[in-house]
Amino acid sequence: MRVKDLPRRERPRERLMANGATALADRELLAVLLGSGFRGASAMDLAAQVIEHCGDLDGLARSEPHRLLAVHGVGPAKAARVIAAFHLVRRAQAEPEPTRITGTSDLATVVAPLLRGHSRERLVVMACDVRGAVLRRVVLTEGGSDHTTVPVRDIITAVLTAGGAAFGVAHNHPSGSLDPSDADVVATARLAEAAETVGLRFLDHLIVTDAAWRRVPF
Repeated sequence: MRVKDLPRRERPRERLMANGATALADRELLAVLLGSGFRGASAMDLAAQVIEHCGDLDGLARSEPHRLLAVHGVGPAKAARVIAAFHLVRRAQAEPEPTRITGTSDLATVVAPLLRGHSRERLVVMACDVRGAVLRRVVLTEGGSDHTTVPVRDIITAVLTAGGAAFGVAHNHPSGSLDPSDADVVATARLAEAAETVGLRFLDHLIVTDAAWRRVPF
């Protein structure tokens, strides 16, 4: 049954306006975002298919656009609305970013928004001046679900190009594990050595998950 064929008091959008978002089930909230279904399937049918395709609501929140586009009936406009909604929530929940880096927790706060909620590993580089003011924050590489490269030369070049005097790096673990791999430890040691060679101060290398962060020892 199409949503518009339901009595008005049972339609998701009307129920949201009358009773608030907490009165709606997950698929009903998603149906409001999707706006419509496709021939033979209502917006709520499509919403249920999208959630099932992603596994659960958490999987949907972490999905990239191409994953949503694999669901029949979801086009670029619908996928963009869903992805944008979840990213707005993450931004609203994020702590205010510090204007200066005075410690590892400041570094984590600055880089986390670029890492959390992604299904692929990313490497973020943050450059700052001698007083700790952030000059540049950029995603330098993006790999698979369980690895990404740590190109030492490219990192140093990015920091120097930004006019930085100090820098930190971070990458995410979509699996949720905070344990550094042997490769993480080796790459961190190489970064510290390279920074010393060119006169930069290496702040830290962090592993970030959706819920926490941890320093990679060096």
